[in-house]
Amino acid sequence: MTSTAKYTDQSARRRLRREVPSAAAVLADEQDFRAMSRYRTFPFDDHRSYLQQMENLLRTLASQGVLTTLSLFDPVAFEKYCADLTLDPDRPDSRSRYTAEVARTGATLTYQGEPLNRLLPLLVEEADRQATWDHASAVLARAGDCPECGEDLAHAAFARATQALQQLLEALGSGTHHLVCSVAAGDPSLLAVLHATAQEGARRRLAESDTLVFCTVLAAGFALRTPGGIVSRTTTGHDTTGGPAHDTVRGWSFRDAWPRALSAAEVFTAYCTDADTGEPIPPEHGVDYAPGLPLTPPPDPHHHS
Repeated sequence: MTSTAKYTDQSARRRLRREVPSAAAVLADEQDFRAMSRYRTFPFDDHRSYLQQMENLLRTLASQGVLTTLSLFDPVAFEKYCADLTLDPDRPDSRSRYTAEVARTGATLTYQGEPLNRLLPLLVEEADRQATWDHASAVLARAGDCPECGEDLAHAAFARATQALQQLLEALGSGTHHLVCSVAAGDPSLLAVLHATAQEGARRRLAESDTLVFCTVLAAGFALRTPGGIVSRTTTGHDTTGGPAHDTVRGWSFRDAWPRALSAAEVFTAYCTDADTGEPIPPEHGVDYAPGLPLTPPPDPHHHS
């Protein structure tokens, strides 16, 4: 083979490499790292060094034009994956197969040159979001059909949840809104968070993925008629007298598959009580505890007195 032909082959391989995506799964915290350290073939003994080597690898791939999908490596899920497929977990190729699987089915982000310590919290957040959506979807799937009319309860509950969220955001009006929806549906309870920004005369800004998860969790509470509620915290940037900004907290609980507005006293009690111990928590400075805003429920064909 001539040197020219060899050079051409190498160039072709480099160009082709840029068109073959890569996948990496990272052990985000010390506990997960220690769980993998028990395997003889796992080549690292220090989590900080491991993360540094991972970041160097990602940067090298990016410098070569290789697109890399990053996911979380879960040692518990890895062990189950190996058991299900009768794989030896103490082999590098088993880890590679698991990495490819979570890149296909799990929460992922595309590496774009960011420092790993900035990317990992976003990846953990994305994984939590997907886990919540999976859990809420499974809960909804168990709702079945209405015994009276045969309607798909999950579909009806999701439509109802979408209406509730639209009404809620319209009622809250302008400002930056932090919404939390919690539903007592198994252990752990379902919890979804949504940030919304609305300015006078401007289109409301919502993250599509967060909105989907929020509505799915809300729908799960409606479909199964389990205890749950919504808390909103709104920042308007200034108070009505032009003084320092105050946050306003409002709350709703579920009744008849719809958010029922809480009184200011109920909001204060709920927000200023430790959920685990039941002990009172001092109110936050600069926070107003206001009643929930009334929302008009659509007809509920599945409610039978």
